Amino acid sequence: MTLLEKTLAAIPEPDLAAAREAQARLDQKTKPPRSLGKLEDLACALAAIRGTADLELPRKAVVVMAGDHGVAEEGVSAFPQEVTAQMVLNFAAGGAGINVIARQAGAEVLVVDMGVKSPLPESPAIRSVRVAPGTANLARGPAMTRIQATAALEAGIAIANELADRGRTLLAIGEMGIANTTPASALTAAFTGRPPAEVTGRGTGIDDQAHRRKVEVIARALRVNRPDPADPLGVLAALGGLEIAGLAGVVLGAAARRVPVLTDGFIATSAALCAVRLAPRAGFAVLASHRSVEAGHRHLLAALGKEPLFDLDLRLGEGTGAALAMHLVEASVRVLREMATFASAGVSGKD
Repeated sequence: MTLLEKTLAAIPEPDLAAAREAQARLDQKTKPPRSLGKLEDLACALAAIRGTADLELPRKAVVVMAGDHGVAEEGVSAFPQEVTAQMVLNFAAGGAGINVIARQAGAEVLVVDMGVKSPLPESPAIRSVRVAPGTANLARGPAMTRIQATAALEAGIAIANELADRGRTLLAIGEMGIANTTPASALTAAFTGRPPAEVTGRGTGIDDQAHRRKVEVIARALRVNRPDPADPLGVLAALGGLEIAGLAGVVLGAAARRVPVLTDGFIATSAALCAVRLAPRAGFAVLASHRSVEAGHRHLLAALGKEPLFDLDLRLGEGTGAALAMHLVEASVRVLREMATFASAGVSGKD
């Protein structure tokens, strides 16, 4: 069996008994029942993912994957393609938004070059996978071959396994790639059946004319490639990006190891949906951090059946929203672990 096949077969069901045990313990804490709302739901979800109500404080890592896109030549982004490589170097230097927020959360940041077009200097702060120097133009044919998509998926799985082996128990996924809202919109349209205009946003801040062009490019990509939602690997290869496929692999690998994964915004969530289409059981390990302002994000969340933890009008990407949500995840675990019960505190419970 290939690594992908082994991982798909290894993904377990959620441990619903552990979730019920977590809720039973929360009900004994010194508070009215369910008064911590979604924070309690989060603790129970974590118990189901980890397979135990005896949750440890999370050891955190953010995986930021970068790749370039041939569709950038269609003029669908407000920024030039060389910004992808420049931002990867910014990540490596610790100067980007994700570095700041991850430091506050106490999370490791792993930067992965999945296929940046411009060659990057060797750096211990950048993991080089480089399946290809960017994708082909999805508006003119498949963005990747099935072999390339599988290689990117397996690279993500390997990284999830490495992080789990190093004791990381909470992952966040983020991305960088100029023009990557275009493949994310195309994937959203293909998997949800929504029309391109309904799932295509402004990305890095394009004007009305560029937005109309972007919608047309996505519609053309769907006509040219004719993706079949019953063949999720084929959809990912035809319409996705190397970093999107890599992040989908992270989700699959983490799910197989019972490690929760916080999705970020639109592009990272499109990767999560690819993973869940490949392995529906993987959905139990996915936690939605926030609701992006990108038009298609709500459709992705609906397709995943996930309710985001917050909505702050974020649209940066990089994993910033997911890293912010790590604070809420840790808070939910601390409530379960540290909050006194009525019995231990000598507080009278509800009559």
